Amino acid sequence: MKAASFKRWLKRLPGLTRPQRAQVLQALRPAVGLDRVVEAIAQARAARRCCPACASKCCHRHGHANGLQRYRCRQCGRTFNDLTGTPLARLRHRAKWLDYLDTMLDSKSVRAAAKAVGVHRNTSFRWRHRFLHLAKLDRPSSLKGIAEADEMFLLESQKGSRKLDRPPRKRGGVARRRGISRELDCILVARDRTGQTVDYVTGRGAVTTRQLHQHLRPVLDPEVLLVTDPHAAYRAFAREAGIAHQTVSLRAGERVRGAIHVQNVNAYHRRFREWLARFHGVASRYLPNYLGWQWALDGGRISSAEQLLRAAIGLFHIQR
Repeated sequence: MKAASFKRWLKRLPGLTRPQRAQVLQALRPAVGLDRVVEAIAQARAARRCCPACASKCCHRHGHANGLQRYRCRQCGRTFNDLTGTPLARLRHRAKWLDYLDTMLDSKSVRAAAKAVGVHRNTSFRWRHRFLHLAKLDRPSSLKGIAEADEMFLLESQKGSRKLDRPPRKRGGVARRRGISRELDCILVARDRTGQTVDYVTGRGAVTTRQLHQHLRPVLDPEVLLVTDPHAAYRAFAREAGIAHQTVSLRAGERVRGAIHVQNVNAYHRRFREWLARFHGVASRYLPNYLGWQWALDGGRISSAEQLLRAAIGLFHIQR
């Protein structure tokens, strides 16, 4: 619209009735949402923008496409935008992204989020896991001081799979065997006293020394004090890794011995179970995404849709 026409249109706005003003606001909402998304992405990428093909930072503007600024790399000649190479590339309805991320901050179900934003439930499900694909990697690089580690177990689920490697059962069922077995997914959580947390889905059944070396050793500071239960795998791991190790035995009635306890990590387990229950069953293959989602929400670490959008394109809120 030309400037003169826009000024004439703007002068007539006070004469609109209340329903007409509501219609104007509703019509402008998608455009405003798209502007917010584009601005948030551009601001996040400005300092780290580079060619996804050759990693060169020498690029220049090269027109627009689908509402996003495109760039051409001076070194390899390829064109790209700020979403190229991210899980959000080629996702549509960008004007609704921030509204959808607000529903994720509220931990709404797939269908509730779809209804709130106005998209199909399949789109809602696809968006959830696209936004969490990189956000789940937003983890501290090391645990220091006193670090607690413990496992929690969830009944494995093949929800949504067309082929099962076991007989089918009703959702929300129980394991056929008592105790820890191959029917349970093992989630290993380690947390230091500053609240920094790492978690891993190690597989089915009890955690092993090899899995502890694979997951825990890279993130534990050499001077850390590791506190766990008396599981033999932890003892072997600490001995082989040369890490100071203390244990508490809840079965023997020992919960706290001075500063030696695992109450922080057990409290994190409890919060995760209570939060996960609202989704009425989660497929085992998506557990890492839900662990990353809970870590983003825990303690209000990520509190805005813009912050969650940055994490979704790999620009993390914390220093890793």
